[in-house]
Amino acid sequence: MAESAPSSKRWLPLEANPDVMNQFLWGLGLPPLEAECNDVYGLDEELLEMVPKPVLAVLFLYPITSESEQERLQQNSTEQGPCDGVYFMRQTVGNACGTIGLLHAIGNITSDVKLVMARYIINILVFVFPVEDSFLDKFYRSTASMDPMERALYLEKDREMEVAHSVAVAAGETEASDNVNDHFICFSCVKGRLYELDGRKTAPVSHGPSSRTTLLQDAAKVIKGMIAKNPNSMNFNVIAISKKVGTEA
Repeated sequence: MAESAPSSKRWLPLEANPDVMNQFLWGLGLPPLEAECNDVYGLDEELLEMVPKPVLAVLFLYPITSESEQERLQQNSTEQGPCDGVYFMRQTVGNACGTIGLLHAIGNITSDVKLVMARYIINILVFVFPVEDSFLDKFYRSTASMDPMERALYLEKDREMEVAHSVAVAAGETEASDNVNDHFICFSCVKGRLYELDGRKTAPVSHGPSSRTTLLQDAAKVIKGMIAKNPNSMNFNVIAISKKVGTEA
């Protein structure tokens, strides 16, 4: 999980574990009744159908190789088209790609989920009242007008996020080490196009037309292509963030 720009700050990597990611996001202000992370057990159509719908974003963990680095450098040297409306940030903190992937995911679906809810339990009944200062709500409002590098530097200095990330790392099932060579990216559908959001790249990468109903399948096609370039590796993981439906806040 290398850095996109020099920085002395390094975090321990976030585990590719939906339970850990759910607790992380819920603790930052995404209500449990709004959305949750789920494992994607395979990229064949029948396995994709098992993923709770609708899917709002897809996270992909893959190994960094010399081939993937060459492709990244080539994409960074190629001028990208306009990406109006895409929330994107660079990565300057080592091993922060899991958190940045989640920030990319939620940052591009803020119109689909509420980030300003708090729960209060009184006499066994659950009441939900809006609040205006959840961490994620403040983070996105504070960085809305920033460019991708300004957002990266904002995150680098954000002590509250660093602590939350550390707590999530500690909740993982495996012992964390900063000597890793895997990387998280996010796939989101924005304004009818599928975007690959990778903080180690200079801009979002468009993968063509998509929709909220085909996001998972469209991302799976791109992911299959990336896996095919690393036939000798088994270190891949796909996690979907799905909207929870059929519940009342």
